[in-house]
Amino acid sequence: MKPTDKIYVAGHRGLVGSAIVQALNSRGFTNLVTATSNELDLRDQRAVNSFFLANKPDVVFLAAARVGGILANSTYPGQFLYDNVMIGSNVVEAARVHGVRKLVNLGSSCIYPKFAPQPIPETALLSGPLEETNRAYALAKIATLEMCDHYRKQYGCDFVSGMPCNLYGPGDNFDLKGSHVIPALMRKAFEAKHAKADSMEVWGSGTPLREFLYVEDLAEACLFLAETYSDYGPVNIGTGDEVTIRELAEAVCTTVGFEGELKFDATKPDGTPRKVLDVSRLENAGWKAKVPLGEGLKRTFEWFQQHVLVGDYRH
Repeated sequence: MKPTDKIYVAGHRGLVGSAIVQALNSRGFTNLVTATSNELDLRDQRAVNSFFLANKPDVVFLAAARVGGILANSTYPGQFLYDNVMIGSNVVEAARVHGVRKLVNLGSSCIYPKFAPQPIPETALLSGPLEETNRAYALAKIATLEMCDHYRKQYGCDFVSGMPCNLYGPGDNFDLKGSHVIPALMRKAFEAKHAKADSMEVWGSGTPLREFLYVEDLAEACLFLAETYSDYGPVNIGTGDEVTIRELAEAVCTTVGFEGELKFDATKPDGTPRKVLDVSRLENAGWKAKVPLGEGLKRTFEWFQQHVLVGDYRH
């Protein structure tokens, strides 16, 4: 990428998009174009085409999506499928029509089969059935990935697709009704500490193994893909390291300063026993995650204290 390139970040207000904008600004890329969902409905093909015609971006980061946890995915599968298929299709097609030089499409590790080998290699794609609770979302992400690959084959478009593992960091969603595991644990530990509680409940047995990537590392990986990588996807983005949910909960409590007991509710679902990505393809290309879990949790908690209202506390 050149400093003069016009760069469009779709989804710039989200967890991933905002981190990409920050990473671009820190590198001196200031010719950025963005639009909120109120300003541009990415599901509207005509509106997306008009936006690309007016702005003529050289580089596109596709980080926009309708996202949610298990409850939202299970309750609104049709909406998740439609919205994400339309977002992906409209942005990729407009990028082709208007001559975008490079597009980085962001997906999710949920595109892989429920019973994929561990660590999950990119070759596991389409080798088995998906996890039912987020199948609609996963299919939409697979469709966009396939679209990028087939546009590369048919039209010569330099479009690549990155598939990150579980993400966390500044800008995350700390609402317990829809948050993922790290922000949920962080908020619960914070509330337990200030309530002077003796214990804190954690869903499940604590034994499942998971992989977590700090969102600023993901942003750096996206810039790396834009500048140096050109091949058919998907490309896994992660740390290659795994931690049990018990170890994660203990690390979060240490970060927050909650010293009470952890009580694991084994009647609640654990999910798959292990989920970690094989990140050798990206590491062999020259990129590796830098921020260790402990440091990432510290930075996330600092952001949480500054931006999130919890009960009667604002820190």
